[in-house]
Amino acid sequence: MAERFRNRTEAGRRLAADLTGYAGRSDVRVLALPRGGVPVAFEVARALDAPLDVFVVRKLGLPGHEEFAMGAIASGDVVMINEQVVRATGVSRAAIERVLDDERRELARREELYRGSRPPVDVEGNIIILVDDGLATGASMFVAVEAVKRERPARVVVAVPVAARETCDALRRQADEVVCSMTPEPFHAVGLWYDDFSQTSDDEVHELLELSRSSASPR
Repeated sequence: MAERFRNRTEAGRRLAADLTGYAGRSDVRVLALPRGGVPVAFEVARALDAPLDVFVVRKLGLPGHEEFAMGAIASGDVVMINEQVVRATGVSRAAIERVLDDERRELARREELYRGSRPPVDVEGNIIILVDDGLATGASMFVAVEAVKRERPARVVVAVPVAARETCDALRRQADEVVCSMTPEPFHAVGLWYDDFSQTSDDEVHELLELSRSSASPR
């Protein structure tokens, strides 16, 4: 059986060891999927001496069946709609717009909460390392990769401490590089591979982003 991580901090340090080829480069940016990806990404950004920011992805829930995704919205107001789901369910464009308005507000609230008035890091022409604490289906990460690619980065790297092997394989068809430190089988769930998988708070996200900015080398 694969070794477990004590917590997200340890997971981030172990993941950073798999990314040393990107250390000290002025064109590397680390983007964390909040909230659980932020403590992991903080350690990665610190080890690589790279700027850290969040990349927020929000599911667009089907009206009346919110647990079922009909699309997603990501940082930068990148909207992805699953037209197949829309056609199959007959949801109206007006209903989609209402959900989009709600999720735009929530995405903006979270970005303001996490980042404050600071602008997001620059993506275009840079190497973007997308980090989460683990991947089961990887739905949010797939959206994040597609959204980041629309901003014309030089390279998109997905990096996670633990993931289902098939999810990593699928992401390799979408991202330029995928780094999964562990792909245990059977996988079951991300939380099984952490001794401490307690929820990361909004305050912790904000504090880690501020600490990363205060200690990072100027870009």
